[in-house]
This record gives sequence, C-alpha cells and structure tokens, in this order.
Amino acid sequence: MKPRIGFLGTGWIGRHRMAAMVASGAIDAAAVCDPSQQCVDEALAVAPSAKVVDSLDAMLALDLEGVVIATPSALHADQSIQALNAGKAVFCQKPLGRTVAEVDAVIAAARAADRLLGVDLSYRHTAGMEAIAGLIREGTLGEIFAVDLTFHNAYGPDKPWFYDPAQSGGGCVVDLGVHLVDLALWTLGFPAVSNADAALYAGGQPLHPGSVEDYASASFQAGGTNIRLTCSWRLHAGQDAVIAADFYGTQGGAALRNVGGSFYDFTADHFTGTHANRLTEGADDWGGRAAAAWATQLAHSQRYDAAADHYARSAQVLDLIYGR
Repeated sequence: MKPRIGFLGTGWIGRHRMAAMVASGAIDAAAVCDPSQQCVDEALAVAPSAKVVDSLDAMLALDLEGVVIATPSALHADQSIQALNAGKAVFCQKPLGRTVAEVDAVIAAARAADRLLGVDLSYRHTAGMEAIAGLIREGTLGEIFAVDLTFHNAYGPDKPWFYDPAQSGGGCVVDLGVHLVDLALWTLGFPAVSNADAALYAGGQPLHPGSVEDYASASFQAGGTNIRLTCSWRLHAGQDAVIAADFYGTQGGAALRNVGGSFYDFTADHFTGTHANRLTEGADDWGGRAAAAWATQLAHSQRYDAAADHYARSAQVLDLIYGR
C-alpha cells in the first residue's frame, strides 16, 4: 500500500512538488490544506480524491504516513516538529529553519520519532550537478581548493513576509544562498565549516536592523576548501537570473551555469587547462526530483535517514554569514 501524504501549503511550489510526487507513483496525495480556496482548487486538480482540511492539526488526525510542508519560512520548524512528534515523515521546503537552533530541533525530533526527514534542496538533482559531483568524488579534479557560487535573481519575492526578518530569517541569503551553500557542502561531502566573512546590503546600503539583505557576498572555509558566494534580489544583471557553481581542483575544474538568464536550463562543463568538455546541456526537468526522491524513499522506509544530519551544517553556514 502506498504511503498516504498530506500537503500543507499548496501554492505554486507546493502544487508542483505534489505533482512530482504523484507522478512518481510512490505515494497517494490524501489531504490538502491552504488558506487560499484557489490554491486548494488547483491542488485538487492534481489530486481529485484528496481530503480538504483546515489546519495542520486536522491533517495530523488523519491516517497519514507523511506531510509535505510548503508554508512561510517562519512556520517550517514548528510545523515539521509537530508532524514528526505525531509520527509522520516530513518533506519541507527550504529553509528547514531560520537558524541552526531551529534546524537542530527539527533533526532531533526526526531522530526521536525515527521518521524520514527531507528538505527541498532541488539543485542537487540537476543533471549538471550530479555529473560534476561524480567527477569530484571520483577524484578526477584532484583536491578541490576553491568554489565560487552565484545566484542573482532579477526579481524579488512577491509576498510581504519575505521582507520581515522575523518571519523569513533573512533575505536573499536564506532564500537563494541556502541552495548555493548546500550545493558546495553536498558535493564536497559536508566537511566542517569555519571562518565566515560577509557583507550584506539592502538598497545599496549596509544592512541595518529590521531589514533583510537584497545583496550579499560571503566567504567561508569548508574543510580545506575556500568557498565564495554572491547572491541578490533585483540586481541589474542584464538578464532574469545568473546562476553558477564553479569548482576548482588541482587536476581540473568544473562549472554549472544557467543558459541565457534561465532559472531552469543549465550547462555543465569539465575544464582541463584551457579545454572545456561539455558534460550536460539541454532540457532537464529537475525541479521536482528532490520531492519525487523523498516520496520513493518513503515508500521503501519511513525510518530516519542519517543524511538529514547534514541539514544542520548548511544552517551553520547561514548563521555564520548573518553573524548569529
């Protein structure tokens, strides 16, 4: 029998991840909850037999194996813990928590409940990053000593809570930079992190209390690797998005880069000196793969996977960048 899953938050991202899980054939979408009737109606178009409930409490009272959380960031940790304490597996939108303390609390709840915990860190699942990670892990690039990461989004979020640090936990770093930090640490095997330095700006001025950053540059050490990142909202970058992850080793380099300002299309290349070898390009429907992978794993086992411990390492980097 397929695991029965409830979907808490069915805006665009929530519905897209629901569709990916349903399409995987691994789960049944059994319940939906969203304050917007339009979002509920659109979710029911994906899963017509799902029960509509008006709260997480009502959802947890149902016979479910898991809950997918796609709500504002300030709610993620508490809602994840509530679901885990009720014995449900959890797949949560990023960030899992606004601080490392919140993330640690969710991980502890998942361990105590012995329930699967996943986070929608979808860029890991691009064909390009999978190819690059393979090169690095098999030693083809030698020792990785530097990583450069970029995510500039020409648009800002369209919901007011993103601009309230108490609700969001931060600005473009927690929104976009979390993907960059995870890509670097995941590819390198989650080494210990230290020595973070950052410059955060809002409207072209140094960040002040009560605001969130719309531009950030930061660097930190991950084991013996120097990692630099920049990210922004509404930067005058000449295109919709600039997304890149460049890895430099003693025997070669590799790069993931978006194509023509796209948020979705990427190329990946392997560099040796001045020579570039194309690893991947073209259409790659990667957006729902993290969700589908969690659903497939849940269908085999609901038990805690120790890989979830690594979510705390990325949260630690964000805390260091924010000076927390």
